[in-house]
Amino acid sequence: MKKIILLLETSRAFGRQLIIGIAKYSRLNGPWSFYKEPTDLKSSVPHLTSWKPDGIIMRDSLITKELLKLKIPTILAIHHSKYPRDLPVIKTDSYAIAKMASEHLLEKGLKNFAFFGSDRYEWSNERKFFFLNFINDAGFNASVYLPPKKVKKNDWEKEQRHVSEWVKDLPKPVGIFACNDDRGQHILEVCKLLNLRVPEDVSVIGVDNDPMICEIGDPPLTSIALNVESAGYEAAKLMDEMIKNKKISGEHILVSPSHVIQRQSSDVLAVNDPKVSQAISYIKKNAKNKILVKDVVEHTNVSRRTLERKFKQSIRRSIYGEIRRVRIEMISQMLVETDLSISQISSYFNFTDVEHISRYFKIEKGIGLREFRKLNQPK
Repeated sequence: MKKIILLLETSRAFGRQLIIGIAKYSRLNGPWSFYKEPTDLKSSVPHLTSWKPDGIIMRDSLITKELLKLKIPTILAIHHSKYPRDLPVIKTDSYAIAKMASEHLLEKGLKNFAFFGSDRYEWSNERKFFFLNFINDAGFNASVYLPPKKVKKNDWEKEQRHVSEWVKDLPKPVGIFACNDDRGQHILEVCKLLNLRVPEDVSVIGVDNDPMICEIGDPPLTSIALNVESAGYEAAKLMDEMIKNKKISGEHILVSPSHVIQRQSSDVLAVNDPKVSQAISYIKKNAKNKILVKDVVEHTNVSRRTLERKFKQSIRRSIYGEIRRVRIEMISQMLVETDLSISQISSYFNFTDVEHISRYFKIEKGIGLREFRKLNQPK
């Protein structure tokens, strides 16, 4: 029986989901014996040596020279930019996450944007970099929070005043992309203190979709769901290969975003044009049906040419583009959050057959329905 040490946090959904994915692989291909030390790694090293583990999956922030000397197959779930480059790592796809966050805020019709992160972490800086690029490509600028130099790590009580001043000075309405759910929750608390309306004045989206953090918010926090369990499963599969003496160096297991879980913190449509707002509401209510552009036009009682022009001015998309975007998002959500068959989903959205919905989905996502589900739904 293989002995695997897990040094991953359980205080957050990310670490818990990684462990669940690893455990699922063990049940199907093991069984494995797991060791989880509640104390820090430094005090654990002697125990690890005597236990004679076959492999370790751990946070890179815990790595030590003593551990590396053990020469045990190791996979790192990385937080920082400095780690042994010859080791396989689990890391989040910052490009895809920032793209999804920017698209979610842009589709609301917002014109003002901001990023709230933590400069101490490489993944936060990567998300900031890509988010700014996406917002710039859309023709807008985004403000970036700069933390005070004298505030210690995780000292929210002292940092809160500084964040409040930053949020207060942002042009409203504004869409804020928080690097994770913790930072998103911080923004919600600051908005309460400033008597700012969420989402009317400030719309917020986080990352991780940690239910405890998202639901404790008032209002609840919109967040990007990640396929962490699937990444945990793939990490365990890779560890199995490493234990079998397969030489694997520097491989990356990407944790990708699956879809946005919209809650009240971003449930706003900042579109000044009443006809565009009316049309978008109609699309959302009827997206499961095979609505056409002419149906939307008839509902608004304006000419197609006029409505198309208003759409481009307000949300930078065509009417057809918005219909397609809403339907694809709904299909993605059903693939990840339900066990409905592809055939059932196809019928729900009134496609003629499975091949039709498959082509429709692949054009937008670049991946097939089954592949998308396999990648993003827990194993």
